Amino acid sequence: MARRLLPADPDQVSQALARRDPADLRLLTKHFLAVLAQRAPGNSVEVRVPPYAAAQVIDGVRHKRGTPPAVVELDAETWLDLATGALAWEDAVAEGRVLASGERTDLSGHLPLA
Repeated sequence: MARRLLPADPDQVSQALARRDPADLRLLTKHFLAVLAQRAPGNSVEVRVPPYAAAQVIDGVRHKRGTPPAVVELDAETWLDLATGALAWEDAVAEGRVLASGERTDLSGHLPLA
């Protein structure tokens, strides 16, 4: 069974955001995926931020095995920019920084998270 993502300690998140060091990418990526999972619970969309983590979010058809019907994939820097509001969803998609396929993959209504 996959481990459930949990938000990080707020002090750790603040310090990591201030540094924005490559070593902090894992903590911040997992933290903001956990926040998204709390705010948009469900199993219809899988948000992937390789190599750090993935989360299933947004209510709808439950996905259990194989490739999910809806996938959002992006790199950690893009995910952090979206989560903190430094980048708009529409701009990230237009610039090709986000790969999204399937229903409910427009995350703009759930971002930013910070």
